[in-house]
Amino acid sequence: MGSSPDSPGDLSEYDKKINIWIGADRGAITLIERQIRVDYAVGDFDSITDIEKRMLMDYAVSMEEYPSEKAETDLEIALLKAMELNADQVYLFGVTGGRLDHELSNIQLLYSFVTKGIRGMIVNENNYLELTLPGEHQINQDSRYPYISFIPFSPEVEGLTLKGFYYPLANQDIYWGSTLCISNELIKKSGTFSFNEGILLLIKSRDAIEG
Repeated sequence: MGSSPDSPGDLSEYDKKINIWIGADRGAITLIERQIRVDYAVGDFDSITDIEKRMLMDYAVSMEEYPSEKAETDLEIALLKAMELNADQVYLFGVTGGRLDHELSNIQLLYSFVTKGIRGMIVNENNYLELTLPGEHQINQDSRYPYISFIPFSPEVEGLTLKGFYYPLANQDIYWGSTLCISNELIKKSGTFSFNEGILLLIKSRDAIEG
């Protein structure tokens, strides 16, 4: 759980899926406010008050404080902790919606997961992001995120094929700057996407005004 000001939405569903919760800086306080346990609280905690810090010391199972002048961001420290714990899947909440430089770097942090065989996902109230590697992937219809976009994370993605989508695709190469695969939708309960080379960013989203 990061400390950016976006709304992560309802975390109760994920609390059933997630074995270990890690709060980065103020993200640990957000977990407490949502009555979710804090297994690890990490960071320099420069964005919380002394009262909140004492509350966190009492609430968190483990608290690791770092100096404010450090090479890594608080979120990166949290991700390193997840790797240290041998996670095979990592959900990132509260890591978008703030400064654009932080948001872009947080999306790029997904690369450090996917290249190590760890599934990393960024989730907020209106979006779900995941980096994917070559191969065939199944995607299920989700009423929370009806729109599905595919954006090349590498300069080129070769041989993208979409099946079960309103706009299907067959063995298409896409490049940085392409809008070909923006805002698609599934026409069945599930579909597949596959590609041969490159790294692809999957984004499932909904309009912000939806309930």
